[in-house]
Amino acid sequence: MPKFRKKPVVIEAVQLTWANWSEICIFASVGKLENGRPTGTDKDMEGNPLPDGGPGLLIPTLEGLHLAMPGDWIICGVKGEFYPCKPDLFDATYELV
Repeated sequence: MPKFRKKPVVIEAVQLTWANWSEICIFASVGKLENGRPTGTDKDMEGNPLPDGGPGLLIPTLEGLHLAMPGDWIICGVKGEFYPCKPDLFDATYELV
């Protein structure tokens, strides 16, 4: 069976933290700060409460809404699409340019 290697591409990404919530909102055009508090969600994709009450951030992707949690990376893909990525997968896949 043939094997393939992922083509190297440069992406933009920001790790979601409380400190940069407004930067993420601008970067991915989602969520926002209202009265100094983040808007987001306190439920997962199945409607269950998030750990510690959240919040998480719903990111519109090409496959529908995906839930990003603090620590996840928000990636802008090669076609301008956004999607969240767990830190361990991000570290295994990407390196700083």
